[in-house]
Amino acid sequence: MTASVCEQLAEELRAIRGRSGLSLAALASRTPYSKSSWERYLNGRKPAPRQAVAALCGVTGEPSGRLLALWELADAEWSGRARPAPAPGPTAPPGTGRDAAPRAGRHRWSVAVTVLVVGAVAAGLGLPALFGEKPEGGARGVEEPLVRNPGCRADACEGHNAVTMGCGGAGMITTLATHTASDGRRLELRHAELCHAVWVRATGLTQGDQVELTLPTGRAQQVVAEESGAPGGYLATPMAAGNSDTDTRICLNRPGSSPECFPG
Repeated sequence: MTASVCEQLAEELRAIRGRSGLSLAALASRTPYSKSSWERYLNGRKPAPRQAVAALCGVTGEPSGRLLALWELADAEWSGRARPAPAPGPTAPPGTGRDAAPRAGRHRWSVAVTVLVVGAVAAGLGLPALFGEKPEGGARGVEEPLVRNPGCRADACEGHNAVTMGCGGAGMITTLATHTASDGRRLELRHAELCHAVWVRATGLTQGDQVELTLPTGRAQQVVAEESGAPGGYLATPMAAGNSDTDTRICLNRPGSSPECFPG
């Protein structure tokens, strides 16, 4: 374990905040932590509590498993549990017979587990995945609270980004419909009940693709892919005021091709 684990956690938290577009003030308004606290957590000047990591993932819609696994390793470093043990004093000669093999076996098992845990985090796996547990929904000692403090509702959400306004957090979104275009592009109609808003999330877009969401009132929201392979693998239209039963129309417009439309 090295100091880079703490630095890596702070870097990951900064990256999540950067992708979300949320300011420190917006984070403070949607979580139980102040603006100055978030500044210290993201800069690595102060250890971030586990609940703060979960809260950041909640308001940005990021999966929390990998980040919480990384937090466990960083917490061990912060608390000193990961420091090397002091050099042992004189000891008796290594045991022989039946006692020696179990001790050697336990030592090898301890080393193997440590290597597996560090490797799992480096590979993007959470600790639950490593040991065969379900990453979501399984029994846990302490349930992390879902942060649900949206910054808009209904018409006030019109034209705004779902994540930035706190409408795209974990546990807040329902996918009402999923469509796959003829060339594999995927379009999802999403709904946030607390925000009374809908929007479209698209994956597989290439430069120049346009996705448009139209409501019965004629209002429309659209997003255009400025480059192939959008950051995070998807792009989303701004939100439109609507509920789960609102009739919508989703259209994919590709350069040089006819529009491909689907009912919401």
